[in-house]
Amino acid sequence: MNSQDILAERVSSVRSRVAAACERVGRDPAGVTLIAVTKTTDTTTAARLPSLGVSDLGESRPQELWKKAAEIPDVRWHFIGHLQRNKLDRTVPLVHLIHSADSERLLEAFDALGRKCGTPIPVLLEVNCSREAAKSGFAPEGIPTIGDRVMSLVGVRVDGLMTMAAHHDDPEQCRPTFAELRELRDALRSRTGLALPFLSMGMSHDFEIAIEEGATHIRLGTMLFEGL
Repeated sequence: MNSQDILAERVSSVRSRVAAACERVGRDPAGVTLIAVTKTTDTTTAARLPSLGVSDLGESRPQELWKKAAEIPDVRWHFIGHLQRNKLDRTVPLVHLIHSADSERLLEAFDALGRKCGTPIPVLLEVNCSREAAKSGFAPEGIPTIGDRVMSLVGVRVDGLMTMAAHHDDPEQCRPTFAELRELRDALRSRTGLALPFLSMGMSHDFEIAIEEGATHIRLGTMLFEGL
């Protein structure tokens, strides 16, 4: 089996598993966006995804995003990694959604750029629900205060929240992390009146649990590209 066939088979398997997870909790699979995270693969492989019906691609490094976005047009790029403020001007115009607004200083930089461009920048607030020191993001306890702050940032449009669970051999152990993000989103929605339609959570190891807890965007790399 060639690499194109392997990739097609993996995409099909993911879609089947998404549908099954949605069925278990009474959700419509159309409400779950698969983001293929291309940071571990080359542009040639990533460019095969649109023909397989995957039109949402994710990158965590600005330079890789710049390169791949130039070579793979007509897809929706998502930025999912830490973004330095000096790379905003070149990165933001290329992306559909920033998943990793992880500090007040970065939100303020987005706000300034959005005001300058005359269009609010769509972002998700990254929340460190696993409370791991090595991970970036807002502390869950600080989200109400940040929610109040973003109400004054007219250059930013906060569309929801993002998190990453700690790795567990049993993905069921990730459920409390995902449930907490959903609960934070619901509380922030009530507090601010923002729609906050998106929950970006779930990766190759735990995406089915994330879907059961309300994920609207899952970020998969390893299970799609490993060995290709």
